[in-house]
Amino acid sequence: MVELILVKEQNGVQFTSTTLVAPTPTQTHPSGEEERETWGKKIDFLLSVIGFAVDLANVWRFPYLCYKNGGGAFLVPYLFFMVIAGMPLFYMELALGQYNREGAAGVWKICPIFKGVGFTVILISLYVGFYYNVIISWALFYLFSSFTSELPWVHCNNTWNSPNCSDWADNSSVSDIYKSTPAQEYFERGVLHIQDSNGINDLGRPRWQLTSCLAVVIVLLYFSLWKGVKTSGKVVWITATMPYVVLTVLLLRGVTLPGAIDGIKAYLSVDFLRLCDPKVWIEAATQICFSLGVGFGVLIAFSSYNKFSNNCYRDAIITTSINSLTSFFSGFVVFSFLGYMSYKHNVALDKVARDGAGLVFVIYPEAIATLPGSSVWAVIFFIMLLTLGIDSAMGGMESVITGLIDEFKFLHKHRELFTLFIVVSTFLISLFCVTNGGMYVFTLLDHFAAGTSILFGVLIEAIGIAWFYGVDRFSDDIEEMIGQRPGLYWRLCWKFVSPCFLLFMVVVSFATFNPPNYGTYMFPPWANMVGWCLAISSMSMVPLYAIYKLCTLPGKFCDVSQSYDLVRANVLLQFQILTLIFYLQ
Repeated sequence: MVELILVKEQNGVQFTSTTLVAPTPTQTHPSGEEERETWGKKIDFLLSVIGFAVDLANVWRFPYLCYKNGGGAFLVPYLFFMVIAGMPLFYMELALGQYNREGAAGVWKICPIFKGVGFTVILISLYVGFYYNVIISWALFYLFSSFTSELPWVHCNNTWNSPNCSDWADNSSVSDIYKSTPAQEYFERGVLHIQDSNGINDLGRPRWQLTSCLAVVIVLLYFSLWKGVKTSGKVVWITATMPYVVLTVLLLRGVTLPGAIDGIKAYLSVDFLRLCDPKVWIEAATQICFSLGVGFGVLIAFSSYNKFSNNCYRDAIITTSINSLTSFFSGFVVFSFLGYMSYKHNVALDKVARDGAGLVFVIYPEAIATLPGSSVWAVIFFIMLLTLGIDSAMGGMESVITGLIDEFKFLHKHRELFTLFIVVSTFLISLFCVTNGGMYVFTLLDHFAAGTSILFGVLIEAIGIAWFYGVDRFSDDIEEMIGQRPGLYWRLCWKFVSPCFLLFMVVVSFATFNPPNYGTYMFPPWANMVGWCLAISSMSMVPLYAIYKLCTLPGKFCDVSQSYDLVRANVLLQFQILTLIFYLQ
């Protein structure tokens, strides 16, 4: 048979070649590239995407936001933003990676001037790995500590406790400003040893216990990733499914506790008046942006290992729906236990409801400690946290590894060594987060590494696809893969709605910025400057690479995918005119 192959190079030059080949049953990519490694099974890909998107934030943030922002009424803005932005952007990244069969940087061969956004998301994923792995190491530390007859965060008679420590039963006589529970002191003083640091200026040495846990996490990540999707696709069978089993078990136990129903009622109570508050809508939009994992390059990396004809549209609908349902379902688990805590200590639910690390490392362990067989329940709970964190961390690492290996082809033959280099580098930086003052470093990274910068990255990504590569051309690519052209709704979202939504979020992010703090500790100005340098270092990849591309390839503003010389010349001429206008401005 005669095969016409269209080869697209990164500099925009195209040529065709005709070859005589024998028909084979294997699938080849239309670009003529060498066949890429694919997932062993379709379910491996789905579990990997679900495992990455469903992370600790689904447990410790969404339920609290729901409770704080009108209960069931919060679902109105949440689902609204899910439909107009979350799903379209998720679908866009899956299709982008699957069609181009490369990581976050390589996919921009379709429009080279935007390649900087690929390096932006790779850097963000790397930065997040510096502190996200530390959360997993905390969970592992708690897991090891749970193998005792009495959990260590039950009483105030431990060496790390302060004079301000008091059990809940005695808290009525202690000022709210100074009191602290055994669970709170165990986390801050027994695990973090934050009392031995005066701030980010006084970090101290890494704690050997947390360092050991962090090393175990790094080893787990390495052996899950070193062989590519063939190994990571098997690991997620455990890490992506285990949380659902544990959440179900915890819910069955939680609803039997006194006060649990009151907690669930508070979680589901509907207050539509809260929808008049703009902050509720902003928090719903923010939750959508971060809960789906768009903009980290992970979805592009994972989908690049799909078969070319895989139905990425169906995958996007399934995985985004599962992510949202998981967030909603976890709320029943969380608030059944919070209702129990409120009942047991005879305090308002507001006193025990919180989000973030305080929920899963203070409030929840405290609730578990009051149950019969508390050690068993603690082991179950922290296994869930461990699996929730591991598969999300695997996704972030895979984004970095795939993105750089696809960009620098010589690394393909040395994936094992390169993976080792990445995980060891991450481990060395993470050591700053397991010192006595490590919580301050952690807070700084959490505040700056993937806040405004990730929103900026997704915005530029959406603009590059919709306005420069073109929605019509992108739709043609999808039709070539799945045999079905995206509907008018998806094209309108990609072209107008999603970019406007992201632009709004970037503006809000800058307008509502607050300097980071940990409790009453305020970071010094130099620390905030370091944080902004971290954020800007990733965002600057977009303009820096665009300038580099304009200087080295003048006149070629975007790579075109036309096979007829006349049409191609016409389009390139238009781009040269646009470039000339750009220079004149």
